[in-house]
Amino acid sequence: MNLSELERLCAEFIAGVVPADSGHDLGHVCRVVRNVDRLTVEESADAWITLPAAWLHDCVAIAKDSPLRSKGSQLAAEAAAKFLQGIGYPQEKLDAVRHAIEAHSFSAAIPTRSLEAQVVQDGDRLDSLGAIGIARCLLVGGKLNRSLCAADDPFCETREPDDGQYTIDHFYTKLFKLPAMMQTKGGKAEAQRRVAIMRDYLDELRAEITRA
Repeated sequence: MNLSELERLCAEFIAGVVPADSGHDLGHVCRVVRNVDRLTVEESADAWITLPAAWLHDCVAIAKDSPLRSKGSQLAAEAAAKFLQGIGYPQEKLDAVRHAIEAHSFSAAIPTRSLEAQVVQDGDRLDSLGAIGIARCLLVGGKLNRSLCAADDPFCETREPDDGQYTIDHFYTKLFKLPAMMQTKGGKAEAQRRVAIMRDYLDELRAEITRA
């Protein structure tokens, strides 16, 4: 098996998984793979670990509002390991893939123990930022029936953000924190660029909803 064949098999497997929401669909997976592929080259990481982990990181779909959400990456890691064993993936790399999948999740809060896990985590988090990040945030907020923003304080200027109630609050509870949490040089630079786009969006949103 070569790397291209491994990716093809992983892509076929993940295409059969029903996503938990439209923000975590096959398009999300493919974008994460592209991010991870670029960061793998930049960081000289092991593509035999990073790429299957990127393809399979959401192979178990858990809804954002599920009580199992914090365990989603661990469930995905086990399912991915079982799949990879079944296609003859190198046994000696399996634990590294499992860890990279487990540690990618923000809600799981599992510290990364390898460069490859850092690359996968950064690649996934980049898809939460920028123009695509705005779109995904709005999609998931709609799926969860959350209001767009608080009428009396849309941008959390005098209150604690509550992204369980307001979609825009998610920018403040999580998304704007991600650049400081990036672990690769390329991931951090791209995250900062994308967050600037999101802040521009909020500036325009403020202008539109407060204009007399």
